[in-house]
Amino acid sequence: MRLALGVEYDGTDWSGWQSQPEKNTIQDCLEEAIKRFSLQEIKVVCAGRTDAGVHAKGQVIHFDTSLKRERYSWLRGINSLLPASINVKWVQTVSSDFHARFSAKSRKYSYSILNQKVRSSLNRNFTTWIAVPLDLNRISNAARFLLGVHDFSAFRSSECQAKSPIRKIIRVNVEKNNSIIRIEIEANAFLHHMVRNIMGCFFEIGRGRKPIAWIRDVINSRDRSICGKTFPPEGLCLETVNYGDLLNAN
Repeated sequence: MRLALGVEYDGTDWSGWQSQPEKNTIQDCLEEAIKRFSLQEIKVVCAGRTDAGVHAKGQVIHFDTSLKRERYSWLRGINSLLPASINVKWVQTVSSDFHARFSAKSRKYSYSILNQKVRSSLNRNFTTWIAVPLDLNRISNAARFLLGVHDFSAFRSSECQAKSPIRKIIRVNVEKNNSIIRIEIEANAFLHHMVRNIMGCFFEIGRGRKPIAWIRDVINSRDRSICGKTFPPEGLCLETVNYGDLLNAN
């Protein structure tokens, strides 16, 4: 039997998603909780690996098990064994060919910037503080150059293991609520550090250091060295993963 789970987590104190020898990762913690509940060795697969400090509202994982329990039993049992910073939101039985990563049609990330002169203690783990005023109209206009299919080599980290830098960005939304700028980007898939490097470009454009069309030049260059700096992880959150009709849980 294959199960899919929706997971949210505060990544502040974790060393990212992927399993590591020191065991301070989301994957290791989840697998240990599932093992204790099911009394089986379980390996989980996720929709998208997140870095240290990055959060998720809509991470999706799957795993195979021979243990038959009601969905609510899985939900309640696993959550009882997890720390407060990690939570399973839903459980669904899926077909044996469902794959958390490869069945996904698109993924949506958000990046939150606290744009005010004074830092915030309450928002420090979920926003990146920028004291310099940023122009939303300039950022929104620059975002249009990202839409469609492009070679995003200029926005990938040197550690990126993706076979191809070609990605399709479906939608970019830029909005501001009080002092928090929230940018949502939906794409078929993302490269390592892609969103955080896009934010670095938006920062330069938003504060007026670069022209709006500069981001088009960055894309066309395929050169990481001319891209903006990599923004910090705390503002980044995996919002949702779209599987079309394959999942009805939410």
